[in-house]
Amino acid sequence: MSFTVEERGNPNSLSYRLFFKNAEGKYISPFHDIPMFADESQNIFHMVVEVPRWTNAKMEIATKDLLNPIKQDVKKDKLRYVANVFPHKGYIWNYGAIPQTWEDPAHKDGNTGCCGDNDPIDVCEIGSKVCSRGEVIKVKVLGILAMIDEGETDWKVIAINVEDPEANSLNNISDVQRLKPGYLESTVDWFRRYKVPDGKPENKFAFNEEFKDKDFAIEVIKSTHNFWKALISQKTSAGELNCKNTCVSARDSPFCCSAGEAKAVVDKTCPCGKEEPIPSSVDKWFYYERK
Repeated sequence: MSFTVEERGNPNSLSYRLFFKNAEGKYISPFHDIPMFADESQNIFHMVVEVPRWTNAKMEIATKDLLNPIKQDVKKDKLRYVANVFPHKGYIWNYGAIPQTWEDPAHKDGNTGCCGDNDPIDVCEIGSKVCSRGEVIKVKVLGILAMIDEGETDWKVIAINVEDPEANSLNNISDVQRLKPGYLESTVDWFRRYKVPDGKPENKFAFNEEFKDKDFAIEVIKSTHNFWKALISQKTSAGELNCKNTCVSARDSPFCCSAGEAKAVVDKTCPCGKEEPIPSSVDKWFYYERK
């Protein structure tokens, strides 16, 4: 199963979008049409890479837009970039999401006591390769961190690309602690402080900031898949989410989008144009005492 991407609009601008196609060249939704499992028998999951490691642009699957392309998050009409909180530069992993998952904002999690954040579940891929934006990779899940972001449950799955040279040596969260000392501590530090330069408080975590193991993580992912299934079958209110898809819903479903409709959506956007410059302020480092 292979996927390709098509850029539209000007990179580093408000018009930029990254649309997805399947192997047949049909436009698809990365939120709904890419299967969660790459190999269910081995618990291998698909991951949609939104943000390559070391970059700052806060790119994400546009859950409220038709076909859910990747676009840059916007705050107060300005493109959003993640600040560099010393000693970190940009994202310290390949960051993305597992398709066909959804953290239901109406469900209060029994572990965190908070409701979901209304997004697909997030993934931090810790392999050696810097992935490309929009790349769909197969990952092995190693563990999970329960972040509380402004009162919402925001799970962070720790995983590794199955094609990574170290993939065979990493099978659970304890292997990450042993073979990549400091990485998990840095991950907590990154998530705790990354919004502080924007005037926000530090993020909190459940389980005393401890990572849960692979089995726990897989159960959390499967629960978010069940929430997504309720969403796509209209058993749960979608709210502002756009659930149109080209491969999952039956023809009589209001969520079914024909190939022609999907192509028309893309054709309405501007062709890929000249890349806009990234503001120099994005490279600034911020310093804070760790509490």
